[in-house]
Amino acid sequence: MSTANGYRILAAIAAFLAVSGCDVSDGDGSTKVNGSVHITAGKAAEDARTVNGSIHVDDNASVNSAGTVNGSVRLGAHASASSAKTVNGAISLGDSAHISGGAGTVNGDLTLASNSEVSGSLTNVNGTINLTAAHVGGGIKTVSGNISIMGGSHVEGGILVQKPNSTLFNSDDPVIVIGPGAVVQGELRFERKVKLYVSDKATIGTVTGATPVTFSGDNPPN
Repeated sequence: MSTANGYRILAAIAAFLAVSGCDVSDGDGSTKVNGSVHITAGKAAEDARTVNGSIHVDDNASVNSAGTVNGSVRLGAHASASSAKTVNGAISLGDSAHISGGAGTVNGDLTLASNSEVSGSLTNVNGTINLTAAHVGGGIKTVSGNISIMGGSHVEGGILVQKPNSTLFNSDDPVIVIGPGAVVQGELRFERKVKLYVSDKATIGTVTGATPVTFSGDNPPN
């Protein structure tokens, strides 16, 4: 399922529940309307769904997919999921957590800790994207988000910063930092003005739409 379709499904669920005015939960609390969902280690993997609430997958726990509309999605250390989606909220992966598909939000930060992995794409519209020694297999896409790829992170599929289709978007130029030891394979394509900083110890693909500023040391110039 594409990220766009995932968002449409979540929005449709939210609209239905708003009209019905109900508050529903399944027997073990993995599907709710209002309230957070908590997946513990040792529980059989299944879908975790809510509309107004967060989803927390414990360390070493597994879930088939995690989706909410208004709330964050958090995977603990060594946790796993097939996908993670929200509309208004952050998505974070703890150390060595793994998502076999994609992870995406509309309004929220995306944070990948050391040795964590998203095998598919990593997408948002607004919010920062932070990778620390992490792996993304299907590229990174944003519109207004700052991106920090640090700690020897590896991104396959390139980076795409899309042109806003509305004047309501944040007008500040996104800041893209690719730190020492990081590798970004594929095209880095920028459809809007950005500030692109690339370490002299990083490896990147072809850049379109921006001029990289090379820096030495751990961090780019202020």
